[in-house]
Amino acid sequence: MLKRFQKGIVAIAVLGAIAVGASAIAGAASNKAATGATGSSGATGQQGPAGPPPGGPRGGRGPGPGETLLTDGNASKVKQAALDKVPGATVIRVETDAQGSPYEAHLRKSDDTEVTVKVNDQFQATDVQSGFGGPPPGSHP
Repeated sequence: MLKRFQKGIVAIAVLGAIAVGASAIAGAASNKAATGATGSSGATGQQGPAGPPPGGPRGGRGPGPGETLLTDGNASKVKQAALDKVPGATVIRVETDAQGSPYEAHLRKSDDTEVTVKVNDQFQATDVQSGFGGPPPGSHP
């Protein structure tokens, strides 16, 4: 009877250890996915937060409807085009754009103002807009 009880305790301890390990791995993967889209700002070496600041146009939720964060090779090209257009800024995030351009980059300038840089499919910055762009389509300001 005692042996059975000990085996049960050991089994519960092993399952608990597996659950804690899986949780740690999932948390690390989640953190990597959230930070993988930001990256450095080039010459300054600073890294921006994973999304817009609290109270931003979408309440800090990230890309708008129809937009996705860039995490592939295009991300670095869009970042570089945006930083060439707005030197000294910090890249907050880069993403596809649902409103006119293939890509856009959200940046924070050295004076703490925020801008959105539109980038074409040749990775050339075509426009700089104040703030994070307009509200999501269909919303009311």
